[in-house]
Amino acid sequence: MKTYIALLRGINVSGQKKIKMADLRLLLEENGFKNVQTYIQSGNIIFSSTEENKIKLENTIAEIIKNKYGFEVPVVVKTGKQIQAILTNNPYQNPEDIQSNKIYFVLLKNEATEENKAILNAISFANETLEITPNCVYLRCALGAGKAKCTNNLIEKKLKVTATTRNYKTMVKLQEMALV
Repeated sequence: MKTYIALLRGINVSGQKKIKMADLRLLLEENGFKNVQTYIQSGNIIFSSTEENKIKLENTIAEIIKNKYGFEVPVVVKTGKQIQAILTNNPYQNPEDIQSNKIYFVLLKNEATEENKAILNAISFANETLEITPNCVYLRCALGAGKAKCTNNLIEKKLKVTATTRNYKTMVKLQEMALV
C-alpha cells in the first residue's frame, strides 16, 4: 500500500464547489481508500491505496466527487516523495520570502510541452518570478498571491495543463503528513 496526496483544484473558494472535508474523508473511505486524512479546507487529501496508477487515482477521485456533488473538480495526485523532491528543488529558498508567504508551488497534472513552457517564460511579470519544471511551476510573488498576475488560471492556459497551487506552509505540512 502506497501513500498519496490528492490536491483538488477550486473547491471551497468564494462559496463555490463546497465540500466539507469530513464528508469527503468518509466518502473516500466508503470507496476503498485507506488512512484518509485532510488538511485545511482547500482540498488536500492524504490517503493510502494499493492502486499504483496515479492517473487512475485522479480519475477515480474526480468521478467520486462528481457522482456525489454534481460538479467536476480537477484532481492532481502526487506521492509524499514527489512533494519532498519539489520542496527540496525549490529555487526560492530565502527564509524571509518563505516566512512572509511569497513562495507558491503550482503543481502540474502533466508535463507541459517545451513550446508551451517557452510561451509562459516569454511573459514578464512585475514583482513575480517563476521557474518551470516537469511537475511544478515555482512561483515567487513579491507582493503575495493576492496581487499576483501570474495566476493558476494563467499558468494552466499558457501551459495547457491542469494545475493547482499551494503555498510553502501547506506543502511542508502535506509532505510531513504523507511521510509519517
